[in-house]
Order: sequence, then C-alpha cells, then structure tokens
Amino acid sequence: MSDMFSAAPAPTYRLIPSKFPPIGLFDSVATAADVAAVMELVGWTNDRLVEERLRRLPEKEWVYGRPNSSVVMATFLHAPPAGARFNGPDLGAWYAAAALRTAAFEVAHHLRREAVATGRAVLARDYRTYTAELAGSYLDIRRRQDDRADIYHPGSYVASQALGEHIRASGGAGIIYDSVRHRGGVNIVAHRPRNVLKVIQTDHWRIAVQATSPQIRMVKLNDR
Repeated sequence: MSDMFSAAPAPTYRLIPSKFPPIGLFDSVATAADVAAVMELVGWTNDRLVEERLRRLPEKEWVYGRPNSSVVMATFLHAPPAGARFNGPDLGAWYAAAALRTAAFEVAHHLRREAVATGRAVLARDYRTYTAELAGSYLDIRRRQDDRADIYHPGSYVASQALGEHIRASGGAGIIYDSVRHRGGVNIVAHRPRNVLKVIQTDHWRIAVQATSPQIRMVKLNDR
C-alpha cells in the first residue's frame, strides 16, 4: 500500500500537566541569538540535555517571538528519557488530538500506568488545554492497524520511534494516526516546531483514574 499524506484536522488539542507552569522564555525574544542568550541567563541550559537538544534543532525550526512559543519549544527540548511513540529521547515532538476527549484518554493512560507503578488505587492530576493548528502534510496511517501492527503496538515503541525519526530526518511534518488509547480517536504528532501555529491556552481540567478500571473522570476547573 502506498503512503498517503493529509493535512491535520483543525483545531487540535493537547493537555499538559499544570504542575509545569508556562514560562514565557521564547515568547518575547526577537532573534535566534537572543534565544541562546536568554536560555543561558534563566538557567534552561542547567540541564545539559536541553542545550544539546536545542542545537539538534536547526535555527530555522526555533519558535520565538509569538504567544506560547515557550510551550512549543519545551515540548521538543524536554523529551522523556525513553522517548514517546513517534520520537526517541534526543528530541521531543508535539502530540495532539483531533478531539479533547481523545487527548483526555491519552493522558489518562499514562496517569493510570503511574498509579499502578506507585501502588495507588486512585490518581488525579490537573491539566491545562492548548489548542493549535498544525501546518504541513502528514503521513496518514489511519485505518492501517493490520498492515502496520508494529507501529500500533500498545506497549512497544521500537518500530514507531524508528518511523517517526525517519520522518523527522527526511524533512517530513509528522504523522496522523488512530489513537491506541481511545477507540475512534485521531492523533497527530508534529516533528517541526515551526508547524505548530496559533497556540492558545484554554480550559483547565482535573483528570482522575483508577488503577484497576479503564474509566476516567474529567472535571472542568474554575478559570485560573
């Protein structure tokens, strides 16, 4: 089957834990030189990996001087130690969903894993929502769970990380795929910070899960 490419749905939704407050480091600087200087000044480069990851991103991919630039850049510079489904540990990526409900199921999956790992019967966390438009043409692997079963493996990211990093290295925008955690849901991973546009912070939510149940509880919080 030949590869298909599609535009991302708009808007897209991303939930970020509220314990990571937005820091507008990149929002107000005007040049790439300012980015490097301000990063050093405020201590972002205290983490050596963050500085190395910034240098792995070509300067033309840096996002700065527009609202919520720091939220976008932090996603790429603070990658999980083991990576995620479509990125390795060297650089992060912007993951989003076509619907808020799907975004909630995605974070609930990881929250439940944390509950199990820490021996908690119930675990709750607060999140803030970001909407964004994702520019570019994305490799579309929706409805291909049968012939790309290794990419959709629920527990192993070996094949999917290889695919994602191949897309990044070849200059691609990213991937549109069916959610593994929410039946019928659609996710998008953007590998280029410059393609994450019109980022707006919206509602705050508290999501609670039980270690032994697939159900989630999602409560909208008062404006903050």
